[in-house]
Amino acid sequence: MEMPARSAVSGQGAGPLSGLLVADFSRVLAGPYATMLLADLGAEVVKVESPSGDETRTWMPPTRGETSTYYLGVNRNKRSIALDLRAEEDAAAARELAHRADVVIENFKPGTLAKYGLDFCAVEAANPGVVYASISGFGSGAGRHVPGYDLMVQAISGLMSLTGDPDGEPYRAGISVFDVMAGNHAAIGILAALRHRDATGRGQHVEVNLLSSALSGLVNHSSAYVAGGTVPYRMGNAHPSVFPYEPFPTADRDLIVAAANDGQFRRLCEVLGIPGTADDPRFARNKDRTARRAELRPLLVERLATRGAAEWFDALVAAGVPAAPINTIDGGFALAERFGLDPVVEVGEGERAVPMARHPITFSTTPARYELPPPELDEHGPELRKWLATPRGAHAAQGGVHG
Repeated sequence: MEMPARSAVSGQGAGPLSGLLVADFSRVLAGPYATMLLADLGAEVVKVESPSGDETRTWMPPTRGETSTYYLGVNRNKRSIALDLRAEEDAAAARELAHRADVVIENFKPGTLAKYGLDFCAVEAANPGVVYASISGFGSGAGRHVPGYDLMVQAISGLMSLTGDPDGEPYRAGISVFDVMAGNHAAIGILAALRHRDATGRGQHVEVNLLSSALSGLVNHSSAYVAGGTVPYRMGNAHPSVFPYEPFPTADRDLIVAAANDGQFRRLCEVLGIPGTADDPRFARNKDRTARRAELRPLLVERLATRGAAEWFDALVAAGVPAAPINTIDGGFALAERFGLDPVVEVGEGERAVPMARHPITFSTTPARYELPPPELDEHGPELRKWLATPRGAHAAQGGVHG
């Protein structure tokens, strides 16, 4: 498919998804996160917004200037066009975009886009190679009428029943964990469907829902129920199957110790100066340590109280024992800097440049790009409308969107 010409902002080489056009009809988090990952890797993403804009534009504080940092966090490398699908002219432009796209992604309530000729069947009829991804809360079947919000799914899936103190109330995770997980699953599904299209020439409908992502993402807890008939319960920061694998107090602040196998536990005991503990029959094997955690924990706490978390962190990691201080987010970025991960990138140039978290994947040959800052509402609307109004094929001779 012919593409709008890319703006040469950063001078970076083409990414691994260069040449793909993504029509992004999603909003809030799961869909925009997925399309940002694709955009970072070179795909041309056109973000279609209602005239009032993506809801996250209004989710503040915090802000950068007058702009929501929530919105900024998942919308780089995209172009924005505002279309009112209730107006036929705008709906026609949206259909034309979908008909030209390699990928369409949306997270409307299932069935909503059919009235505008933007559902999978309608788009596929005009664009047989399209990979059409739908993200919903509870699928397109019997749960299609239920709104899909991450907090609802944290409750319904059972995650909140696992989070918090054993005798306290259930807690939500500190982030919209299943929105992010579903966004990742959508990106994986899209890439797999594109691989199938490369082989067959045909697109397909990729469906992701938050509840299925949640049940998959609960991993060992899901397996405990499905394979073992056990309903897991809240254990605070403790692990049901491994000990020590939780926070411990030190001389200044808490430290995570995650000695998940017998060898790591032995090295932990050596660093703590209690090597005989690893040979104690009560604690020699993980299942014994887990069963007798109430006996073992005081021994570890006594030794860890003699030094601070940072000092223990360096000593334990040097010995091959997983450990980590409990940081605030600034500490997490600082440690990433210390490890040379370059966690912050500048997206865009000049006054529009926005510092953002780096794309999580490193490529040796086709690195992620950081060209376009998160767009203002309808920032690219005029050039996109002009391109969509130009007969397919003609725009290439005229220089594409920027011609």
